This record gives sequence, structure tokens and C-alpha cells, in this order.
Amino acid sequence: MTTPHPHQPTNDARRKLAKPTLAMLPRIADSLSFLYLDLVRIQQDDTGVRAEVATARGQETVYLPTAALSCVLLGPGTSITARALTTFARHGTTVLVTGSGGVRCYAATLPDSLSTTWLERQARTWSNDTQRTAVATAMYEKRFGTGTAPAGTSLAQLRGMEGQRVKAHYRLLAQQHRIGRFRRTYDPAAWDSQDPVNLTLSAANTCLYGIVHAAILALGCSPALGFVHSGNQQAFIYDIADLYKAQLTIPLAFSLHASTNPEAAARRSFRDGLRLFRLLPRIVADIQDLLAPDTQHTTPDLDEELVDLWDPVTGPIPGGTNHASSTGAPT
Repeated sequence: MTTPHPHQPTNDARRKLAKPTLAMLPRIADSLSFLYLDLVRIQQDDTGVRAEVATARGQETVYLPTAALSCVLLGPGTSITARALTTFARHGTTVLVTGSGGVRCYAATLPDSLSTTWLERQARTWSNDTQRTAVATAMYEKRFGTGTAPAGTSLAQLRGMEGQRVKAHYRLLAQQHRIGRFRRTYDPAAWDSQDPVNLTLSAANTCLYGIVHAAILALGCSPALGFVHSGNQQAFIYDIADLYKAQLTIPLAFSLHASTNPEAAARRSFRDGLRLFRLLPRIVADIQDLLAPDTQHTTPDLDEELVDLWDPVTGPIPGGTNHASSTGAPT
């Protein structure tokens, strides 16, 4: 049996050094956008999480910046070990299982959320019809621009205004790129037969949904409690993603109409555009502004919190404390 050199760390020591602390992890607003992987094996070693990629030159290893990724999309042919998946969850990285090219989301992990503050605020607002209507209206107004919708406009009228706005946007971009008449269609069963603009738009929207999903989970909100959309586990994701499509994914799709590989081009161009758009901090700020419009907010840091206890009279009280002295001994 060999004895390790006194200055050489053991496997246990390397694992402890590699394990992140809360202070080491970046805020969601500072994270990178997303990473799409397919036909790889992802596993954890003593150094970090690595992807084993089979290339013409043989097997190659690529280490992944797990602590700086907000979202990882796992495409077909991907396998991942339990240890690697645990590391993603510990870093707060959302892992989505998708179809080819990141199209359609089949499953997603839920990283640990350190606070339920925003989830409780979301649930209270969602369950009150008056407040839910106010948030839905504010979402439409964010798309139109402040002051565009007259006061007292109903949700049905706002839906009609939104439909006309999107149609006009499609028509303008089609004219600019000399495409001719364009009609938005999405048929997962006939994915490869779509025209390049629809194909690019669907691929870019899937990436956008993944990033929005990651930001929602990082705040501790529920992706299912939507205000405009309803009846789907991703309803709130669709709500928030719709705020940015007209500025991000729709113009991108038309600009790539002549691409020979529109799906791959969409992911690369979308990622580059996010650096300029600074989407993650904007998503966080928009969600906070929608759920608490009259409150000043800061981007949440990863601060460790104990679980509180609920009391119907006083509200939340500190957990991790023996309350026997305040309740008295049982009779």
C-alpha cells in the first residue's frame, strides 16, 4: 500500500475542496446563459463535472463550469451520473431533458431553493382574481410599452391587441428580409419539414424557455402558476418568456432565414445576443416588479436561511429553536 505524499491531497480532501460553499456560488443574475449537450456522457470526478465526447480523434474530455451555468439542456444520446446531477443541483443549475436540438422539454430538475418568499408572494397573488388580473395586465403592458393600453382595457381586449401586434411584427420583419408572406406554425410531429424561420424560432424559443425556467426556480417561484397562461406546468415560464420574444427570438429567426443549419445557428446567435441583452438580471427584476410592483428590490444572493415555523397569529417565527419555554410544558 502506498502512502500519499504529505503535500499531496487525498481523494477525500480533493472532494471537499471541489465542493462549493454558498459564498462561492454566483448570483442567478451573474450566471452564464445555457449549455446544450448531446451524444455525451457526463460524470463527476475529483476535479469537477466533465463531459466525455467521442470525436474523430477519439475520446475527449471537456470540463463544465457548473457553478456559472444557469441552465443545461441534455439532448438525445446523453447520459449523466447521479454524482454529476447532484453537483448541478447543489450549484442551483437547472437541468432540462430535451429533444434533439433543445426542442421540447420533457423533464427538469428542481434545484434547492433557499427561500419561499417569492413563491408565497406568487401564490397569494395568483389565488386572488383581482391581483391576478392586475399582474396579467401588467405583463401585457410590458410587451406594449408603458401607457400603450388605455386604462380599464379588459384581458380579452389586451389579447386581441397582442395578436395584432405580433402579426404586424411578423409582417414587418418578413418585408425587411424579403421573405414574402409568413405564418407562424409549430408542429412537433413535423419538425424537420418546417420552413427555416419557423424552425429557428422554435429552437430559439426552447432555449429562452430554459433560461426563464432557471431564473424562476432560482427565485423559488413555481413554473406552474401562470397569470396569462394556465393549465400547464410551464405556464409561468410562458408568461415571462413572452415578454422578450419580440426583442430576441423573433428578429433572430428572420435574420437566419437563409442559414443552412438554422437550429444550431439559432442557439449560437441567441447565446451571443444574451450577453448584450443581459437577460438573466432582467428576468429577475421583471418577476419581482410584477409580483411586488410597489417594493424596491435587489438581486437575491445565496444566503443560507433556516426554515421558519408558521404561526397564525404572529406569522413566521424562527426555526431551529426550542420553543418549550414559550409554550409551556404539556399538561
